[in-house]
Amino acid sequence: MSGFLNSIGRLRAPKRSPTTPTNAGFFEPLPSPGVDFGALPASPGPRPLYLCQPFVKAALVKGSFKTIVAPPKYVDVNEWVAINLFDFYHNLNHFYGVLTDFCTLQNCPTMSAGPTLNFLWPDQSQRLVSLPAPTYIDFVMSWLQKLLDDESVFPTKSGRDFPQSFAYTAKHIYKHLFRVFAHLYHAHFETILHLSIEAHFNSLFAHFLAFGREFDLLVMKELMTPQGLGQGVGELAEKWREMGVLEA
Repeated sequence: MSGFLNSIGRLRAPKRSPTTPTNAGFFEPLPSPGVDFGALPASPGPRPLYLCQPFVKAALVKGSFKTIVAPPKYVDVNEWVAINLFDFYHNLNHFYGVLTDFCTLQNCPTMSAGPTLNFLWPDQSQRLVSLPAPTYIDFVMSWLQKLLDDESVFPTKSGRDFPQSFAYTAKHIYKHLFRVFAHLYHAHFETILHLSIEAHFNSLFAHFLAFGREFDLLVMKELMTPQGLGQGVGELAEKWREMGVLEA
């Protein structure tokens, strides 16, 4: 596993704000878990479709993702991580664009990612508050777009180096992309099935998880906190490890 995050040190998150017309009073997401847990449901309820056969094994990519996520020879690791985060962001944004008619304020009043799991967002006083999923995702995607366009964070010009804080920024970006994946699986997988894009979506998420593991970005207990590990995409990741889709 790469030592990509070994030299982070004491760093602060970039001072960025999401750029949407409705984000007054909200800041860049904090590095805190920002997760809320509701009461356990009276009954377990039906098993999520994404954990059921044949959907759990639907994929475009067969075999190990190891060769896909490994950086090519002579490519700087920061540049490889940056390129992949850029691609994950745009690919996930395309999927979300297909689902926006279904991810509405009425259908998704919280950023839910499991039966009792709800991701929170910091307000102006840095208090974690619950937001409707489309608002939360709009904040995340707008903030990430501004960050990706920032030459001081993602340099594109010759002779410019990545900042020393880039490893920390990459982990921060990964966390919030992960949360968008988590909500789409939890709340909209049935729509994904109706659109017959489950193999594409599973392959993108499996690639995302394998990449995070390779570069120390995927720490599930930090992404979902220990209480949330047994639900949502945390359970899906464990299922894929049992199936050999992801490395144990």
